[in-house]
Amino acid sequence: MKNVLVLIHEDDGQEARIQAALDLVRAIDGHLTCLDVVGSAFDAGIPSLEGTALLLDIEEKAEASNRARIGDRLSREDVPWSMSEAEGSFAACLAKAGELADLIVLNPELGAGGPDMIRVGTDLLVKARRPLLVVPADSRGFDVCGNAMVAWDGSLPAMAAVGAAVPLLRLAASVRILEVQGSSHGGVQECATYLSRHGIAAEIDRVACFAGAPHETSDVIQEMAEKARCSWCVMGAYGHSPLREALLGGTTRRMLASARLPIFLAH
Repeated sequence: MKNVLVLIHEDDGQEARIQAALDLVRAIDGHLTCLDVVGSAFDAGIPSLEGTALLLDIEEKAEASNRARIGDRLSREDVPWSMSEAEGSFAACLAKAGELADLIVLNPELGAGGPDMIRVGTDLLVKARRPLLVVPADSRGFDVCGNAMVAWDGSLPAMAAVGAAVPLLRLAASVRILEVQGSSHGGVQECATYLSRHGIAAEIDRVACFAGAPHETSDVIQEMAEKARCSWCVMGAYGHSPLREALLGGTTRRMLASARLPIFLAH
């Protein structure tokens, strides 16, 4: 894992994304690619061409200033970086720029007037098959060398997430695998064995959370992560279809909507 792509856009979560990306690139001795997307008008679906053009012009001027500020800041950082810009929908621009990225850093939302970043993230995970690091907007760094938790449910996305996260899990001070019984297909011991073959010694925690329980699986994961003083979490995204989760709710969407720590996601 060497190539990290981060979304550059002037919003409340930009500092969290940039700081997390910088911390990650330093830890893996990688390269940071910054992509500034001008595309709120496309994602908002402005009905008139004139309205779209006006909004794009305003956003481009604001983002040009933002790029200059970020570029000046990064020139003083101790990491290799590059900057590019794109115009279009956020999902399409990030998918194109992320074709050769090992990881894309996003927030679960961009704030009022911004695109639905959970939908954007879903497209990147499910259609573009790119792993994501999703950081809360109030996060001030990514301690990849801290304690890590793997939220395991035995699904194919969970297996994909664990495999993709191995280079980062190797850097963690400790790794705990959490199996929430009642929402897992099993195989937690096999997950631990798989990690051990990569030189990662992981402890297993099993917690019961069955249908009708007072806490959602997402709440249990975050509470257990906080109890174990974990700095970040790994989980598979969308064990059910994204449409089903959007309609009925699901652990992935709830985790993203209420994230209290950085989450590494893959599908």
